Amino acid sequence: MKRVSVVLVVFNQLDLTRACLASLRSTTLPFELIVVDNGSTDGTEEFFRVFPEPFPLRYHRHPWNLGLIRALNRGWRLAEGEFICLIHNDMEMLDPCWLEKLIAACEREGVGLVGLYGVKRLRRDGRFVGRTIVPSLDEAPTLTAPTAEVAAVDGACLFLRRALLEKLGGFDEAYGFFHGYDRELSFQVREAGYRCLVVNARYRHHGGGTRLSAAAQAYLKEDLAERRAALARFAKRWKRRLPTDVRPLKVRLKEWIHAKVLGAQHSRA
Repeated sequence: MKRVSVVLVVFNQLDLTRACLASLRSTTLPFELIVVDNGSTDGTEEFFRVFPEPFPLRYHRHPWNLGLIRALNRGWRLAEGEFICLIHNDMEMLDPCWLEKLIAACEREGVGLVGLYGVKRLRRDGRFVGRTIVPSLDEAPTLTAPTAEVAAVDGACLFLRRALLEKLGGFDEAYGFFHGYDRELSFQVREAGYRCLVVNARYRHHGGGTRLSAAAQAYLKEDLAERRAALARFAKRWKRRLPTDVRPLKVRLKEWIHAKVLGAQHSRA
């Protein structure tokens, strides 16, 4: 069986997809690439039909846009790897060892889900608490340790064993087009008795490549409504686990005091 399957969902934005794939060339571990095309009309299909990259490809095209969540479910079920890595096409991996780091973290005892961006605390309504977000973003990294435990992993990169994803039934398509699936998966993993981690592997995120094309900007209001509906659904479903915070109590108190001191200093400035 192949060790790792990288799953990519695309909908137009070919330039972003090219940049993402170019950044994967230096990856130190082999992987198979699974691409689900949600009906692109900008030359994406032609690009993948004459695929120039060195890694094995399985390309699956839908004639219409299924939405990200449904397409992700199609993608990981086409994969053959022991591990499934789902990334967005608007990312560029800057650390050649990114897959090695994800595998090493996922193989640690008690770990179920790994990523590159996460949050340690969620509010009662399911929203992230900003000061507890730990990304490996190249533009604004806050993660300095090799790994950090989080309450939820962001969908920009989700890495887990295929067996666990199958056991959980894949992604919950009831969340709709795009939002909520990553929080839901994170909490399902934790409910099953596993921890969620993020690893320190720098990446660049351009934003908007997977979710909205330039032509779709007119639908921002609908997108915001879908985001709110997904958050409400998540908060209702996981009411018994919210709010949640994976930080030890001493760390919470120390960071709370630090935030208060900074806030007071800024108010006097």
